[in-house]
Amino acid sequence: MTVVRDRLVTAAYELFARNGVQAVGIDAIIERSGVARQTLYRHFGSKQELVLAFLERREEVWTYGWLAAEVQRRERDPRRRLLAIFDVFDEWFRSPDFEGCSFINVMLEHPATDHPLHVAAAGYLARIRAFLEGLARDAGLADPASFAREWHILMKGSIVAAGEGDLDAAQRAKRIGRVLLTQARSSDRAGHVAEDAGQSARFAGAREAGG
Repeated sequence: MTVVRDRLVTAAYELFARNGVQAVGIDAIIERSGVARQTLYRHFGSKQELVLAFLERREEVWTYGWLAAEVQRRERDPRRRLLAIFDVFDEWFRSPDFEGCSFINVMLEHPATDHPLHVAAAGYLARIRAFLEGLARDAGLADPASFAREWHILMKGSIVAAGEGDLDAAQRAKRIGRVLLTQARSSDRAGHVAEDAGQSARFAGAREAGG
């Protein structure tokens, strides 16, 4: 990435993350970056292209550089890492720089499911679910994909609640998360018991058949 392009993406990141995509015009990005309009359009043919670059940067900075890295730094156990997400969120929600989830914001600002920005934002959210699915799989949960969707709903709901002004949203979500993990463990144990019972029944049947 060239120095000028990086300045433009950095300026867009600061403005889009804080104010949303729709509310920020090209003039504001030009003023923030100190780059001439003609130069901006040499690097980005449209505002949409700039938003796509912003979303890519957001994933680098927010999803991987902050959330995943911080969760992995705090805990080694996959189950505890899932819960640690809400410890990280708790600090974020109480920060004066809390700006909400840019992926959710962009997706809602462009509700048509075939809009390029909606598609891109949904894709970045899907990669967060993939991270959660990996944690669930490492934790030995029976259906990591389904669990990741439930956990992601809990995460997104807590972000919205924090945006409403509930500073304890992450703590509330963590309490609910403990219940989900307990239920998942119970389901796993029940599944193993049923499987063991089925194997025992098949074994007994085989012995009877063999005389």
